[in-house]
Amino acid sequence: MLRDITLGQYYPADSILHRLDPRVKFVGTIVYVISLFLFHNWGYLLGTVFLAVMIKLSKVPFKFITKGLKSIFVLLAITMVFNILFTPGEVLFRIWKITITREGVAMACRMSVRLIFLMIGSSLMTLTTTPNQLTDALESLLGPLKKIHVPVHEISMMMSIALRFIPILLEETDKIMKAQMARGADFESGNLVQRAKAMIPILVPLFISAFRRADELATAMECRLYRGDVGRTRMRQLKIARVDICALVIFVLVFAAVIVLRQFGL
Repeated sequence: MLRDITLGQYYPADSILHRLDPRVKFVGTIVYVISLFLFHNWGYLLGTVFLAVMIKLSKVPFKFITKGLKSIFVLLAITMVFNILFTPGEVLFRIWKITITREGVAMACRMSVRLIFLMIGSSLMTLTTTPNQLTDALESLLGPLKKIHVPVHEISMMMSIALRFIPILLEETDKIMKAQMARGADFESGNLVQRAKAMIPILVPLFISAFRRADELATAMECRLYRGDVGRTRMRQLKIARVDICALVIFVLVFAAVIVLRQFGL
């Protein structure tokens, strides 16, 4: 299950999405996420076609992208159950005190599709963009906030470190679980409370390992005289090319199409 988490991982490939300016991909992802909450009827079809085209252009295997959905299965199930049970409307059938409505089923389907599209779209950005590129993109986009003394560089650096630590901590967790299972630990059987207690032998060494890695990283940065953004230069400067402008225009057109479809109730 832990190896199925794709958010934060980078998949190397030679594709149009990989070569796009990270700022364009960052803005495009934000626009895409906003449009998810504006989908209405035909908007879901438009979003599906758009996402399918992006996956095709990324050259990332579809199976590799969708395996990350396993990590949100519980959240997806809870979302569907709550929408089905607590959305009022036309009653389809009633079981004891549980009422299932037509509107509840429709809302559960819509929210599930949005959650799946959100996970795939976010994963697609991180799979085609390195953590360093994401850091540079965020720092560049938030650059105007430096005038009001917002620590933009530090915020971007923290995001980059967090993204880098996701696969590392997942791999560390997998190793600890296998070591505990080799010693006879059982993480699958028992009720919810017993499973939660069984996770304690994993969490303690995991937190110790995370703090140790953080201390080693801080020491390494200090030894290299890291002083934040003061006098710092970049090896690669971000430049907007013609293909980036075309991609940004496409993102805006898709967003406008979603708004128009919603306004006309389509």
